Amino acid sequence: MTDTAKLPLPDRLAVDPRSPHHVAAVFQQEADIGIRFNGKERFDVEEYCVSEGWIKVPAGKTLDRKGRPLLITLKGSVEAFYKPESAA
Repeated sequence: MTDTAKLPLPDRLAVDPRSPHHVAAVFQQEADIGIRFNGKERFDVEEYCVSEGWIKVPAGKTLDRKGRPLLITLKGSVEAFYKPESAA
């Protein structure tokens, strides 16, 4: 899939399909999404907001009362991007 065919990444995106900020069309693409937080790429991001500068990540193995991971909010510079496709 070329860069022109990819949907633009939204300002705020959540992995959880129950969230109002979940955009299924972005996740149905073949491209992987990368998040760079304070200059380092993170692989455990559940939700992000570029304009407000925060990400939500799981707090270890802690679960809430409904069995979902307990999330903590980290503030800093956030950059969302599509990962380049690796040559196979």
